[in-house]
Amino acid sequence: MSSDHSHLWPGVPLALGSAVLFGASTPLSKLLLGTIDPWLLAGMLYLGAGIGLAIVHRARALVGLDGVEAPLAPADIPWLITVILFGGVLGPLLLMFGLSQTTAASGSLLLNLEGLATMAIAWLVFRENVDRRLLLGAAAILCGAVLLSWNGAGLSLDRGSLLISGACLAWGIDNNLTRKLSSADPVQIAMIKGLAAGATNLALALSLGASLPSVGLTAAAALVGFLGVGISLVFFMLGLRHLGTARTGAYFSLAPFIGALLSIALFRDTITLQFLSAGLLMAFGLWMHLAERHDHEHTHEALEHEHAHIHDEHHNHSHDGPVTEPHSHWHRHEPMRHKHPHYPDLHHRHSHG
Repeated sequence: MSSDHSHLWPGVPLALGSAVLFGASTPLSKLLLGTIDPWLLAGMLYLGAGIGLAIVHRARALVGLDGVEAPLAPADIPWLITVILFGGVLGPLLLMFGLSQTTAASGSLLLNLEGLATMAIAWLVFRENVDRRLLLGAAAILCGAVLLSWNGAGLSLDRGSLLISGACLAWGIDNNLTRKLSSADPVQIAMIKGLAAGATNLALALSLGASLPSVGLTAAAALVGFLGVGISLVFFMLGLRHLGTARTGAYFSLAPFIGALLSIALFRDTITLQFLSAGLLMAFGLWMHLAERHDHEHTHEALEHEHAHIHDEHHNHSHDGPVTEPHSHWHRHEPMRHKHPHYPDLHHRHSHG
C-alpha cells in the first residue's frame, strides 16, 4: 500500500470487480441451464476458467511479464490442495446435492450464508480487526442479499438445506484459506483451481449420464466461466491481498444484487419495491465500509516474504542495478513504527488490544 494512494485503492475496486463479474455470471448461467445439465455446467464453467487463465498465464510469459508475480512455493502446495478440495470440489458437490433435495427459494436464501461464513471465520478464527461500523455495514449487505432472494415461501430446514449450508461453510473456509496464498500469483492459483475442479466435476457429470452440448454452447459456457469464475477469482485474491478476508467477503456479498440487476435487463423483470429496498440496504452497507478509516500508530515486526510490490514506505530496500515496477522477489522488512490508514493486508496483520 503506497502513501501516494488512497487506502481504498486498489483493494476496493478489485473486490467490487470480483462481485460484478461473479454476479453477472449467475443470470448468464441461467440462460445456459435450459440446455446444459447443471452439474455438467458447473464443470464447464470451472474448466473454462482454468483454460482461459492458462492462456493468460502463457501470454504473460511471451511478453516478459511472468516475473511480476511471485510463483507458488512448495509451502503453498498443501494450502492450494485444501482450497481446491473445499472451494472447487466439496462446495459445488454439496450445493448440487442440496439443490436436488430442497426448494429453489430455500436454496437462494441459504447461498447468502457464504458471505456470513467468510466474515465470521475471518473475525472469530483468524482474528481480523472488526468494529461496529464494519459489523453494521456487513449486516446491511447480507440483509439486502437475503431480502433480494426472499420470495415469501419461507425457509425449509430439511436435509437439502443442511447440505447447502455445508457448501456455504466450505466456501467460507475456502475464502479464508485462499488468503494464505494471496501473496503468490493469483492467475496461476486460479488456473490450477479451475482446471482441477472443472475436470473433477466434468468427469463426475459425464459418469452420471450427462452429455456434452454443441460447440457453440460449450464456448459460451467457457467464456462465462473465464470471466465469472476465473477473472473474478483473480480479482478476489488480489482484493484479499489488500483488504483481508472479511472486508473482501463483504464487498463480494454485493454479487446477488449485480446478478439481479442484470436479470432485469436480460429477462425484463419488473423493478419491485423488494429490489429497491435490497439495493438501499446494500448501498448503505457499502457506504459504511467505504467510509471506514482504520488509522492508528502500529508496529511492523521484521518480516521476510515474496510478492509483487513497488518501492514505497513499506518497501524501501535497495537493488543491485535498475529495476522495473511492479516486480517480485524475496525481500526483508525491517522493524518500523508509524501511523497511516490501513487495512489488514499483507503488511498489516497485527493484533489490536
